[in-house]
Amino acid sequence: MHTAPSQTIRIGSSSIGLIGLDPAMNEARKRALSETEAKDFLFQSIEKKNYIPPGMAERYKSALVKEYTKYLHGWSGNDGEAVIRIYGPGCISCNGLQNLVIEVLAAMNLAADIEQIHDPDEIGRAGILRTPALVINGSLKSSGLLPTRAMLEQWLREIQN
Repeated sequence: MHTAPSQTIRIGSSSIGLIGLDPAMNEARKRALSETEAKDFLFQSIEKKNYIPPGMAERYKSALVKEYTKYLHGWSGNDGEAVIRIYGPGCISCNGLQNLVIEVLAAMNLAADIEQIHDPDEIGRAGILRTPALVINGSLKSSGLLPTRAMLEQWLREIQN
């Protein structure tokens, strides 16, 4: 089963929101495009609805194909980082979950891309029904409750293997 593609891509240390990324990713998958073919297709699709700064086309293309690869195959671990998304309205529980994630990552000496998602539309698109919700590498780990430190450590050990 494929997880829903993200609405954002990482370019350097920035997360860039892109209009039309979901439909473009879905269309590329539907057409069974190779990563090479998808690179230009995705760029042309998002370029129509988004501002691409001059001289940044190749960086956007590389980021798009990386996101497409994650979308097709799930997180591969090639870059050594986990992708952790925390969904919720920005409440005390959501912030507590983020703090716990950061503490556990530091204690385990792991790197991760952590993103808090507050937008109700994006939370709904991700299929999240209860918050706070924790998604690690595209897999929903908890929803509607704060996981224990031990549970979080176990989930992070699983992705190391």
